Amino acid sequence: MSRRLKLALQVATDATGLPGKAQLKTWIEAALRPGVKTAEVTVRVVDTDEGQQLNRDYRGKDYATNVLTFTFDDDMPVIEGMPLLGDLVLCAPVVEREAQEQGKPLEAHYCHLIVHGALHLQGYDHIDETEADEMEALETQIVTTLGYDDPYRTDTE
Repeated sequence: MSRRLKLALQVATDATGLPGKAQLKTWIEAALRPGVKTAEVTVRVVDTDEGQQLNRDYRGKDYATNVLTFTFDDDMPVIEGMPLLGDLVLCAPVVEREAQEQGKPLEAHYCHLIVHGALHLQGYDHIDETEADEMEALETQIVTTLGYDDPYRTDTE
């Protein structure tokens, strides 16, 4: 099945070690479920101030978080054949801090968060335990297929 992804990348940070557009496209395409034929996604990489403002304004949480997902229409379910539309916002300082704290390569953590956000765009969530287990299993399968370690692995050996 041939998928088409139109990807826009916006960088609003001077952080280093950011993934490039081709890498982001590979990760998002890997996360697209079989019913998604086309997708238009904007990835915006921001600093702490913008990340905190967006999280406060849209989620009511007054801190910067690693990834925010914005669907084009929250009330529209993902329908096979319809284009997937949405935005992913990554807060570079949070992503970098988390990678260091978790002892993970920065690139691997970015990959995981992009996959996580792309699954959210498609309606996956982790509010209850069953949904969380399903989403984490999918994330692990996708991320490891892309050549990175299991993002939920807690040992360091």
